[in-house]
Amino acid sequence: MSTTSTKTRLDEVDDLSRAYPDVPPEAIFKEDILRTGIDFSEDALRISSGFKPKSYFIFSFDRRPIAGLERGEHLRAPEEVALEGGPRGFRRTVVSVRLLPGSPYLVDVRDGRLELLVEGVPVASVELQDTPRYYRRTLANGKPITEMAPTIEWGYLVYLTVYRKCQYFGFQEECQFCDINENYRQQKAAGRPYNTVKAVDEILEALQIIDEEDVERRSKAYTITGGSITEHLRGKGEAEFYAAYARAINARFPGRWISKVVVQALPREDLLAFRDAGVQIYHPNYEVWDARLFSVLCPGKDRYVGRGEWIRRVVDAAEIFGPSHVIPNFVAGIELARPHGFERIEDALASTGEGLEFFMSKGITPRFTTWCPEPLSVLGRDQGPTPLAYHAGLLRLWRETLQRHKLPAPPGYGEPGPGRAVFSVSAFMDALPVDTPVAAV
Repeated sequence: MSTTSTKTRLDEVDDLSRAYPDVPPEAIFKEDILRTGIDFSEDALRISSGFKPKSYFIFSFDRRPIAGLERGEHLRAPEEVALEGGPRGFRRTVVSVRLLPGSPYLVDVRDGRLELLVEGVPVASVELQDTPRYYRRTLANGKPITEMAPTIEWGYLVYLTVYRKCQYFGFQEECQFCDINENYRQQKAAGRPYNTVKAVDEILEALQIIDEEDVERRSKAYTITGGSITEHLRGKGEAEFYAAYARAINARFPGRWISKVVVQALPREDLLAFRDAGVQIYHPNYEVWDARLFSVLCPGKDRYVGRGEWIRRVVDAAEIFGPSHVIPNFVAGIELARPHGFERIEDALASTGEGLEFFMSKGITPRFTTWCPEPLSVLGRDQGPTPLAYHAGLLRLWRETLQRHKLPAPPGYGEPGPGRAVFSVSAFMDALPVDTPVAAV
């Protein structure tokens, strides 16, 4: 969805910053970059290619498929950028790179330094993350770390997509905003050494390399995830399949990383298996709160589990992991996506707010990722991003609901607050005050 306006991008961001003076302006910029996408000049790509590269750790997250990236940006662009200083005095803000050639947000080289320009106007300096030493190593079989165990959030999180596909695809049951299977196909076609399933032993070997090389202990957490398993994968159901990784990792590296798993909302006995395997934080993502939209946008989840049962399982999980350790994600923006979404921003925020109130009143803190319409997904084929006003309003709504229920920041995301947050695919951690307590793990 887009709005017809003669305003520049800076005009709109500045207007919203005035409308939401309690929301850090850096957070509003971050949301705009995430929903819109970012471009790099040729000189900026030349410099960026010497730093930590994009790993495409699960989805594409880009506004163009690889076939539309004519300068090989998918191999040359960085995983993330950190914006700081500049004419607006940005506090350090880490942003995931979502590529869009021709975006109004451009990283370019000025006076020998990388800068972010918005429609040609300088906004902030750009810092890139050095390539970690463990990225320069491979497994004994030659597989690269970037494929087996990439890191995001400026090195905070080791992202383990151990199953690269989702079994909802192929039956018109996939979540309509998701491109996990299509991204797998395009990456394989482009020559990236993707593996559909990563062996437990390979994950352990990759983590051993990270543990040896990460002498500063920048990596603090790992996430085990992948596509939904509707029946079996290599003879195992979803919980048994994913729990095997957590069990092996926690046995080999006890206490080294915060342990997180992102899977479906599963029955109690499956959650007990995760807990016994050493999982500390459970992410049963509900994607969108509205019942009608859930059935339309998440047809597989609706048919196999059902919205009511999904919500019941999220609540039940709080008894097993503790409420602060159950952190379901929703995809911010799909509430307004055509043709099924709300027509008015106010209605979308009211619906999302209802879900936040429901969960946070029970001590469960949802978090969100900012929707980027990926062209290989069903929803992303023929529309742009949802209005920035929704995202600015959501930052305030999420923070105010958290504070009203006197909840801490969710654990496993690093420090909160502008200038400190590292979570890169939305600005919810940037929007919190820096003195916000974080739930203990």
